[in-house]
Amino acid sequence: MPNSSNLALVRLRALLEEGSFEEGQRLPPERVLATQIGISRQALRRALEVLETEGRIWRHQGKGTFLGPRPVQPHPSLEELTERTNPLEVMDVRLEIEPALARMAALRASNGDVQRLLRLADRVTSSADADSRELWDSALHRTIAEIAGNSLLLAIFEMVDRIRQDKTWLLLRERARSGERQRLIAEQHRRVITAIGQREAHAAEQAMREHLQLVRDGILQTMTSPYPMMAGLRREQPFLLNIKKELQYGV
Repeated sequence: MPNSSNLALVRLRALLEEGSFEEGQRLPPERVLATQIGISRQALRRALEVLETEGRIWRHQGKGTFLGPRPVQPHPSLEELTERTNPLEVMDVRLEIEPALARMAALRASNGDVQRLLRLADRVTSSADADSRELWDSALHRTIAEIAGNSLLLAIFEMVDRIRQDKTWLLLRERARSGERQRLIAEQHRRVITAIGQREAHAAEQAMREHLQLVRDGILQTMTSPYPMMAGLRREQPFLLNIKKELQYGV
């Protein structure tokens, strides 16, 4: 059987142009297709690579070869994102966007906005339980994002904030808030708000970054602590084992 890749490509193009297959239809298996056009399987595979590069076909391992361009994958749902990510990834995203939001808020906040932030910070500090603390903490950070006045960044913030509401993550963050760390968090909230109130954009950005880094460090410490500190977390959460493995082996 001929082993010319160019010949295989010519015959394969001719077969597809005949209209025997509709877009999206799965093509015959390589063995059948090679026999059908009278070419070796090695030459066929090379020809298929060319057509895939051109966008004429797409292949999925274990499922076969399909005519037409690869379909666009739908955006993952919030639930899927929550399962695929982990708290440290979320904190990495927060460290990228929230300092910038604090900087923009310092440039755009009114006196009324600053007073609103101070009231929210008081509610975080006076909260007597984890649920209330998380509620007002989220409201404080969201208000800063709103004051920043960037609708796209606010949408990203809201998506991340919704992922943070996973029950396991809420418990993890509460475990990470020791009494001393909680006091520091309250002080850092005040620093961020003071900088926003003084219209000090760089100081607001830096204060928010320091605050989020403290939160991230607390989460990391809790996630890598012996089991007693992790009591109450769902044992089936894979991200806990994965992160410990990454830290241990540097993978």
